[in-house]
Amino acid sequence: MQEVDVAEFKTKCLALLEQVRKTKKPIRVTRLGKPIADIVPPEPVAEEADWLGSMTNAMEIVGDVTSPVIEATEKETA
Repeated sequence: MQEVDVAEFKTKCLALLEQVRKTKKPIRVTRLGKPIADIVPPEPVAEEADWLGSMTNAMEIVGDVTSPVIEATEKETA
């Protein structure tokens, strides 16, 4: 992992962030040789359409889902 002093990171922040984005390799920011932060590439963003169908075969419908839950005669009247 590449290490960069905090002073250098301040001056080259945008370029270093772009480097991490392009190379997908993290950079460690240090102060006096001790790590203070790791700059890591972001997780891949799922495309908006990727969720469609993502739950296919994940559940099973058992029973009748269109009939009323209770009979009409069982309704409470007040």
